[in-house]
Formats: sequence, C-alpha cells, structure tokens
Amino acid sequence: MRWRSSGLPVLLLLLLTLSATVSGFRICSYNVQKFNLQKASNYRVMHTLTRVIAGCDICLLQNVIDSEGEVIRSLLSSLNRETDRYDDNYLYKSVSSKGLGKSADDMQQYVFLYRTQTVNVVAEYQYKSKQSFLRAPFIVQFQGKRTAIKKFILVPLHTDPTHAIQEIDQLYDVFKEVSKKWNNTNVMFLGDFHAACAYVTRANRKNIRLFTNTSFSWLIKDKVDTTVSDDTNCAYDRIVVYGEPFLKAISPSSAKVYNIAKEFKLTRSKVLEVSDHFPVEVKLKSSALLLQATPLLILLVQSFLSAL
Repeated sequence: MRWRSSGLPVLLLLLLTLSATVSGFRICSYNVQKFNLQKASNYRVMHTLTRVIAGCDICLLQNVIDSEGEVIRSLLSSLNRETDRYDDNYLYKSVSSKGLGKSADDMQQYVFLYRTQTVNVVAEYQYKSKQSFLRAPFIVQFQGKRTAIKKFILVPLHTDPTHAIQEIDQLYDVFKEVSKKWNNTNVMFLGDFHAACAYVTRANRKNIRLFTNTSFSWLIKDKVDTTVSDDTNCAYDRIVVYGEPFLKAISPSSAKVYNIAKEFKLTRSKVLEVSDHFPVEVKLKSSALLLQATPLLILLVQSFLSAL
C-alpha cells in the first residue's frame, strides 16, 4: 500500500516528538584525564569523546587543561559540524571554570557542554571558601526546556584523592550556600569524588555529611566500577542529589556507568586513550505535559498507519 506524501511528514513529526518524550534528559559526567592540546590532536580521542557528549543533554568534563580555550573550541567544532548549518537551536555550547589547582602545570578546569535545544544556562558561580578544595566547585544553574523539574543546580567536584573525605564533606557547606543564593534546593553533585576503595571507606562515612544526612541520595552505588582498568574495581565517580522532589524527577534506575567500550565496541586500549574512567550518567524525567501526551501520540500513529 502506498504512503500518502501529505501524511508522511505528520507521522515523522509525531514519531520525533514521541522519541523526545521517551528518551529523557541525560546528564553525564566524565573525568577525561588531562585533556589538553596534545590529547585533543588525537583523532580517535576526539571522535570517541564527541560520540559520548552527543548522547548527553549536559556533559560535565573534568581534568580539562585548556588555558587558551583551544581544546574546547575544537571539541565544540566537532560536535556542531553537522548541526550548525541547520539551526542554532541544535548547537552545543559550553561554560567553564578558570584553571583550578595548586601547581601551574596542573591547572584543571570544569567544563559543562550543553545542548541548547533542550537546556539553558541560568547562572554560574565559582565557589570560594576558607576551607580547602584543591579544585573548588564551579557551580551552574540550568533550566530544562522539557524536564519535569525546570531549574536545577549542578555542582561538580574532582577531589584531591588524599583529601577526598574532607572535600566530599565540604560539599554540604557548598549546598547550603548555593541553595540559599539561588533559592533552589534542586541540587546535584557529580564528578570524580574518589569516593571508594582506600580513599573513602565505610568507616569514613560518619565524617561525611552527604552520607550521614539522609536527604542526600547517592545514585551511583558503592559496588559499581567506574574505572576502565581490570586492576581496579572502585566507584570513584558519583552522582548525588538532594531532596525528595529532585529524586522523584530522576528516571528510576537511570543512574549508571556509561560503558563506552560496549556501547561503541571499543577495545580497552582505545578507551584508555581517552581516560582510565568511564563516564557516569543519569536521566531526568520529561515534563508532565509530554508524558501525558505519549499515549495519545501512540494512538495517533496507530490510527494513521491503519488508514494507509
């Protein structure tokens, strides 16, 4: 039976809307392990990293060494190569901290890359405190365009492994300050916390308020391995959210390791070219309007097909 040319675009639009509804809003976090100009000149690394980020609405990169901004410009160019000729709304943009660290040769940046079609940056803030963070959080408030929870705050942290306990505990103070500053308790912490194995043991948890305060939910569990090497089995990379409202806005069981070796059929050696960590991810639920529309869309598609 022939397709009616006038109806096909309508069907495609319905399917695209349905796909957007079901897929959810994806937030990723990736320690890219000294991502500098030399590493960015490796085509395989850039290709793999582009594929990772392209699957995320927001992707936090840690361990970026890019004082002149050349690395991120190159990465954005790769991401947007196929989309910038169509519509600016489909472009990825970035917002990043300055270099953070104690030594001039290891000034790392936090970089958020985000899909402008689905999310906006509302505000940003570089945390300052008398307490010592090796790399103090660079905090960004986002507004999702189709998420159940509209405004939310992302707080990144790449800890100094030898001070992981103290730095993770200090995130509680960051939470109190930033939630008051922006009148928003929808806060997510994410990054390479080194929150496992010898750096943070079960006995250490009594000294970490993000563990002892039950309002914080640790979405990446202790037994998850976020490392690439067979020699380690540690949940270093974590995602933590505050409060019941934000927790209910998370798609159930969506917090997990993004195993790019399996996803992209890469050898371990090729994955290690990018990092010795895997990315971690979580999905936010779509808005109530979209979720309510889903059954109707399915019925419309079925009706359309039956009429052909």
